[in-house]
Amino acid sequence: MAAVEANLAGIRLRNPFLLASGIWGESGESLRGAYEAGAGGVVTKSIGAVPRDGYPNPTVETFESWGMLNAMGLPNPGIVEYPQEVARARAAGVPVIGSVFAGDADGFADVGRRMESTGVLALELNLSCPHAKGLGSEVGSDPGEVERVVRAVVRAVKIPVLAKLTPNTADVVALGLAAERGGAAGVSAINTLRAMSIDVTLRRPVLANGLGGLSGAAVKPVGLAVVWQLFDALTVPIVGIGGIRTVDDSIAYALAGARAVEVGTAVAFGGVGVFGELSRGLPGRLDELGFRSWEDAVGAAHAGRSRPTSSVPS
Repeated sequence: MAAVEANLAGIRLRNPFLLASGIWGESGESLRGAYEAGAGGVVTKSIGAVPRDGYPNPTVETFESWGMLNAMGLPNPGIVEYPQEVARARAAGVPVIGSVFAGDADGFADVGRRMESTGVLALELNLSCPHAKGLGSEVGSDPGEVERVVRAVVRAVKIPVLAKLTPNTADVVALGLAAERGGAAGVSAINTLRAMSIDVTLRRPVLANGLGGLSGAAVKPVGLAVVWQLFDALTVPIVGIGGIRTVDDSIAYALAGARAVEVGTAVAFGGVGVFGELSRGLPGRLDELGFRSWEDAVGAAHAGRSRPTSSVPS
């Protein structure tokens, strides 16, 4: 049976399926629940320096066949309150990656340092939320700022730092290269696509914020394209995100170049049981496709194409 362990920037995962940030990550119990259901690891909800209420309702619109639109506004309890939730998950042996956000490099470094002290194995920098004013993609759309933020956090912590990139840009590869120059141990791609929905009867946007982020099956082709481009340009590992519902979806991301994948909207629709389905189905499907392991599938669609080399651990 094919091996399904994954190595993400030196972090060993029992399988490549990670709970995506923003889904089921509010409490230590929910993080633990995702792991016990079969996830290889979890990414927390994005945490800032202070509590944040987020946007008023409605914040979510679902389109079950193809995706979900949301504008939550990064609600979170703040880094002072959240460590107890990480502690509950870590006590159960869950590999936890801490997601953090801020408005500038110094803010990211401060929250990242405090998140590191909770015992997370790595940080994921939210440089890509498409609807939070002064945060997310408003910081992460500028390669120079991405490099500054990543460098500041890397200097402040001793654990691996992953930069979560926005697809809402003219050149996502430039953002990835900037993160790599800043010392990122890897990149995550993609966050949601900026989008909106309008109620024609009420003549107004469905979401209270107006603009939101689109996730789910509809964005999988975009996510695959971004991972493909990044794999050709970067030497650090990539976490693939966007529309992963089936084992074949995850293998497609591996073939494009992803060493691990995050699952979010599928969990929102079907619950954490999706991790059991994915983890159980992966070994046999890899066997059918002729791969001895998940690692053998990573980047296989690029066979014969030249790539940059690096001594950075994958």
